[in-house]
Amino acid sequence: MNLDRFSVNQMTVKQLALPELIAHCVRLGIPGVGLWRAPVQEYGIEAAASLVRDAGLAVTTLCRGGFFTSDGWEEDNRAAIDEAVTLGTDTLVLVSGGLTPACPDLLSARARIAEAIGELTPYAGEHGIRLAIEPLHPMYASDRCAVSTLDQALEIAERFPADQVGVTVDTYHLWWDDRAPAAVERAGAQGRIHSFQLADWTTPLPAGVLNGRGQLGEGCIDLRAWADLVEKAGYTGPVEVELFNDELWARDGVEVLEETLERFLAV
Repeated sequence: MNLDRFSVNQMTVKQLALPELIAHCVRLGIPGVGLWRAPVQEYGIEAAASLVRDAGLAVTTLCRGGFFTSDGWEEDNRAAIDEAVTLGTDTLVLVSGGLTPACPDLLSARARIAEAIGELTPYAGEHGIRLAIEPLHPMYASDRCAVSTLDQALEIAERFPADQVGVTVDTYHLWWDDRAPAAVERAGAQGRIHSFQLADWTTPLPAGVLNGRGQLGEGCIDLRAWADLVEKAGYTGPVEVELFNDELWARDGVEVLEETLERFLAV
């Protein structure tokens, strides 16, 4: 994996305005960006699409769709698909949703998630958008994502064609699971690895745990081994670094972007 595969997720340097992020990606030779819906909507979907396209960058993913256990999921996810089309990406990452009054336990939540993805898949397929189910670490199961393992994500994805529904392999969320390597092989054999994201695991986690994704090489995850694993599984797509980290966000964004690129090439 070299610079040609590198993509920086917008949230890694969310302190940078989109035009600034794009300009520095061009300067540094970074070929791809993963975009987030809220800041892109604030900038303007069409304007963002033109900005990225004119710079010659690829939009590797759009985050995020999902939250299928909450009211209003269908309208919001159809809008996300439309935005992905406009932005020129083929991959919408899904954070599936946690427990709600309508889905008060894990089994009912996962059943609703599978049902909702089944309802959404035809619309996504018509527009050429792949749905990438991202399992999140179990500490997020109650409020963000009842899908906690790659096996659970695949159990849902395998109900649908591989070119329409697959998975996101994110080191931060999966490194702890000793069954994950076999699941990566299973996903790769089926052509269902639609996105690969890197972040490290550092402790202690911050209050609220959401913004604890560590800079590459600063934690305990064997990132090189994970890269080898997805390569052997047949994945040849972009490698996206996605970091939620208050300490990184408090620093100069350009410095963080340059550091992230250096860490990626080193790791």
